[in-house]
Amino acid sequence: MRRPLFDKRLKMTLGGGIVVAAILMAIFAPLLSPFDPNQQDLLQRLKPPAWSAGAAAGHWLGTDNFGRDLWSRIAFGSRISILVGVSAMLLAGVLGTLLGMVAGYKGGRIEQVIMRFADAQLAFPDFLLAILIVAAIGGSALNLILVLGVSGWMIYARVTFGLTRSLRERPYVEAAVSHGAWDWYIIRRHIFPQLVPVLTVVSTLQVAQMILAETALSFLGLGIPPPAPSWGNMLAEGRDRLFVAPWIANLSGLAIIIVVWGINMLGNGLREHLDPRSGDL
Repeated sequence: MRRPLFDKRLKMTLGGGIVVAAILMAIFAPLLSPFDPNQQDLLQRLKPPAWSAGAAAGHWLGTDNFGRDLWSRIAFGSRISILVGVSAMLLAGVLGTLLGMVAGYKGGRIEQVIMRFADAQLAFPDFLLAILIVAAIGGSALNLILVLGVSGWMIYARVTFGLTRSLRERPYVEAAVSHGAWDWYIIRRHIFPQLVPVLTVVSTLQVAQMILAETALSFLGLGIPPPAPSWGNMLAEGRDRLFVAPWIANLSGLAIIIVVWGINMLGNGLREHLDPRSGDL
């Protein structure tokens, strides 16, 4: 049997390494950045990266239209992307998991109300919903976290709903009910631990989606307001100077690609590791 190019161990190792590197870069951005990310120097504007002719000393990845150091802005931009991505994932995960478990365990009218609302929201494109809400309330890190979290809870609700309905029929759950155990005790002790492996995979993959959503909203001018160092803002700034200074958009876009790819690799590796039915095909 032919071994795949990327098996689950390599996926988790490679993806986990990229994720850890991105987190460390976000944490230690002030130490890794030689310049203030918002410091302007018009005499050094549009300088190419260090490997190109005409590069400015100290600016490894070049400068943007205002002479701001590109490496410093990418390093500090990772803070915004990771903060928004992880926080929005946590908000969506907590909200969707709680509602999905309640709907799956209780059933009846509670199930109909929660799941029909989830179906109605799933019928509406989540990114379009995020655009409409952010356009109404304004762009900021907190608003993005709230909007992306509220627009992404349905995935968790659908997953936990189906698994909870299956788990509540298990003999050990029925035994706990027959002994008079409280519903929340059963959910906390017998149902939620069984959901953790699936939720881990879903959460990992959704972080990448949240980062892309934040980047897209910032690129459209609806996310983090300038001059904050956001990868989406840097893409938008580089778009207008793509033929004059292509490194602005290319390097910020490359940072997004690498981080999102690493998160997806980690998520896929975790899925294959935690799912006993998946093997190295």
